[in-house]
Amino acid sequence: MNITFRQLRLFMALAETGSVSTAARMVHVTQPTASMGLKEISDAIGVPLYEVVARKVHLTQMGQELAKTARAISGEWESFEQQVDSIKGLTRGKLRVAVVSTAKYFIPRILGTFCAKYPQIDISLEVLNRDGVVKRLENNLDDLYIMSQPPLNMDVEDEVFMPNPLLLVATKDHVFAKKKNFDICSIKNEKFIFREKGSGTRMTTDAHFKKLKFKPDVRLELGSNEAIKQAVIGGLGIAVLSKYSLGDQSDQEEVAILKCKDFPFESSWHIVTPKGKKLSPIATIFKKHLSQQAKDWK
Repeated sequence: MNITFRQLRLFMALAETGSVSTAARMVHVTQPTASMGLKEISDAIGVPLYEVVARKVHLTQMGQELAKTARAISGEWESFEQQVDSIKGLTRGKLRVAVVSTAKYFIPRILGTFCAKYPQIDISLEVLNRDGVVKRLENNLDDLYIMSQPPLNMDVEDEVFMPNPLLLVATKDHVFAKKKNFDICSIKNEKFIFREKGSGTRMTTDAHFKKLKFKPDVRLELGSNEAIKQAVIGGLGIAVLSKYSLGDQSDQEEVAILKCKDFPFESSWHIVTPKGKKLSPIATIFKKHLSQQAKDWK
């Protein structure tokens, strides 16, 4: 088989976008050129790599394997280029990071200090729900993954780098807003607003309530912290939110942090990578920077 780097990059773009035309734009070629290149790849492999259904490209199993291999080759080459640059005294290249939505409240600031120190590095930041981040982890699309609940069914490297306190919050005029040290059972008749099933916050909260033998009365399940905060402010119920999702002081003034004796309880932020993944020089530098900067957020 004779496949070039350019063709592998084209196929990676196709796997990422599911569109020949979009893939062509990503690698700066015309659509006919991209179509011809993809046909040459399929002919070289000798088995179907993708099919088009309702104008959407779907990879076959062998196509998925080729995309995975192409990413590994590309990652190794980028790592080599970064090593060469480091010998020359240069720090440049690309860093890819995927984070769960709650981490968006602090990761961009840490990335900002990193970019200020290494201005030649390009950053790709994906902010998704937990399922989306886990999917990218499965496909090895990024250098590092930030989440509060690493997957248990995958072989990964997992490093805790920062605590993630989870708070019980309600509207400012809630009857329990000024009470202190009350038991969780005292609010058994209250309505709760939760994150969607599968989110890291929801998984940790469910485990905590199960440990307390407390069954909350769930009124709403919402897919974003912002929606939950607005629902709490609107008096729709009590919620469990990460300390970081409350944002700055003005946001915290809009809700009451309840002083229940079973809260806050500790979760953690994790740096996750596939088991055995060799980090690029830039990813290694950023991982160290992330841990150092996290000390200011504790």
